Amino acid sequence: MRCLFVAVVLALSPVAFAQEVPRTHDVVPDDYFTLNTITEIAVSPDGKLVAYCLGTWDKAEDNRKTDLWVVPTDGKGKPTRLTFDRANDRHPKWSADGRSIYFLGNRKRAAETKAPFDGTAQVWRIDAAGGEPKAVTREAGGVSGYDYAPKAGAVFYSTDADHADDDDFAKLRAKYGKVEYGHGKRKVSEIHRLDVTSWRSEKVVAEKRYVREFVVTQDGKKIALISAFDDTVVKSEGESRVDVWEAGKVVTPPTEAYRKNPKNSPYAWLENLCWNPSGTKFAFTAVHDAFPAEVIIGESQTAGWDVARLDREGKFEVAGYGRGLGAPMIWPTEESMMILMERKGLCGVYVANWNTNHAAATINPGENMLGFSTFPGQPGMAYLGSKSDAMLYLRVVTREGELAYDPNPHTAAWKIPKVQHITWKAPDGAEVGGVLELPHGYKKGDKLPLVVAIHGGPTTSTKADLNFDPHNGRLYFAAAGYAVLLPNYRGSTGYGDKFVTDLIGRENDIEVKDILAGIQHLIKEGIADENRVGCMGWSNGGYLTNCLITLKDSPVKFKAASSGAGIVDTVAEWGFNDEPAYPIVFKKGLPWEQPDIYKKTSPTYGLGNVTTPTLVHVGGGDERCPPGHSRMLYRALKENLKAPTELVVYTGEPHGLTKYSNRKAKMEWDLAWFEKYLKNAK
Repeated sequence: MRCLFVAVVLALSPVAFAQEVPRTHDVVPDDYFTLNTITEIAVSPDGKLVAYCLGTWDKAEDNRKTDLWVVPTDGKGKPTRLTFDRANDRHPKWSADGRSIYFLGNRKRAAETKAPFDGTAQVWRIDAAGGEPKAVTREAGGVSGYDYAPKAGAVFYSTDADHADDDDFAKLRAKYGKVEYGHGKRKVSEIHRLDVTSWRSEKVVAEKRYVREFVVTQDGKKIALISAFDDTVVKSEGESRVDVWEAGKVVTPPTEAYRKNPKNSPYAWLENLCWNPSGTKFAFTAVHDAFPAEVIIGESQTAGWDVARLDREGKFEVAGYGRGLGAPMIWPTEESMMILMERKGLCGVYVANWNTNHAAATINPGENMLGFSTFPGQPGMAYLGSKSDAMLYLRVVTREGELAYDPNPHTAAWKIPKVQHITWKAPDGAEVGGVLELPHGYKKGDKLPLVVAIHGGPTTSTKADLNFDPHNGRLYFAAAGYAVLLPNYRGSTGYGDKFVTDLIGRENDIEVKDILAGIQHLIKEGIADENRVGCMGWSNGGYLTNCLITLKDSPVKFKAASSGAGIVDTVAEWGFNDEPAYPIVFKKGLPWEQPDIYKKTSPTYGLGNVTTPTLVHVGGGDERCPPGHSRMLYRALKENLKAPTELVVYTGEPHGLTKYSNRKAKMEWDLAWFEKYLKNAK
């Protein structure tokens, strides 16, 4: 099979928004909740409309939910809102005739106890011209996913149920069913086909496996699905596979390309499935911790499926992790595929041609693309983007012209920070990149208190765009008068394969040195006040905050820190969190196989060095970085070291904060903490 591509460059011009207005508004945490967020997009079959999901915050409901909108692509019409009941409408897909839109939503009516108005997820359909949404499915318990086959006029949807495994202890587990067990009962899925003309449905897949994602061919004759033994993360990242349903049976194409690839870890997250138009080839991404993401291609052959890894030749990096923003990968024609790629703090679209053997990549200068949707059968693309001076926007580009839609025109009056990508040298001579935010109106020569805001992952990066992020300090710290450094330390994506893999076996070492070198660079440049430096982060950013404040004889004195959902002990990380493969990959083995690495990478043994006033945040229901780590850090600082500290546990919250009130509390706590211990430090 062919695995090399040629780039086809789509001419893109800079986004033009409304005429510049005076920036008079000082940004505060409350402004975050005025932002409208586009989460997904889909172009209509005739290319005249773009459907999109728009998320808005509601203080009374304490959450953000999405509704469905459409906007003409010619730029002559205004956006039209189609749904109004904040049912978290998502995954829009156009009907074959372009007159209606299918989508997933959770609708709830008072006193309703049966589907579709009991709050469970169901497939809905609405006229593109407006009207009431109509339920397509009425499944008790809801549906977990769906896809639409336009040439077949059929909706395919999945449902989940609990399955009890039959073993020697099955009867005993059933007898004491209210007890929680480690295994024996698991979640499995079924896929159903629903004809939207006759409304007849049939079950097509029931393999007693959990289906994480699936996609159907346009004619509805094949389904590619990502399945695992159950719904746990450990099974998903280590044992999930891509299966294909065809002619009434499920087969498993070879898995060696993504499970036994010597260039990567066998622990890959599989996602972003897509088919070519004829249904003869499928593709998906294998996303790894500690290794670059890869594109895997399956091609139908006479003897079965041929599956191989796309040979990138190191010329571009596939943007990892499902974004839910349009798509990170689409196969619009038989000859070409479009892939979201990343390079030095920006993402762009790679357009690839199957009929050549030349590989190249392109990225739109100055823009960060977060998701895209293609025009069926014609040139053009709709995408979500952001820039250093513009929040998330929707842009449509065709031969006839372009549309630039800004869902947040009120931000034109905001005093936004100056955002730029910078580089510096690490102690070993490697070039390291990152993003610098400076307050609006900053004048060269002014020394500012510095907040080092560290991204999670670590196999991801901070993008060089305008972003308001309560978890990692973006925008609201620069708006409050701080310089903010967001380092893309070793292990981050967008700087080459070696830059990613250099971190393996060297956590709490090489990336810490990268970050310290970035701080020293800004001090040398006269931007940062060496006596007023603080650090913060969430997830792996919280872990690295813990590494920095526990470092003995640090060349940088940290006056304040905010540790969000940070790991303290890496043996406990392997044992307690929901992603045990992560430490196995980075530490090159299990705790009893690599005890020295686990000890070296654990901030636990440096806790006695902490003098930094440290604010500790964590979600009470966090399974990725369980609260025990944050409680350990707090105990050491409060009870043993007598260092200034506060522990903030957000009751019931998962790894990321979801509630309006909690995101606001997090920002206000951060600002108050750094105001006291950093900005006003002497």
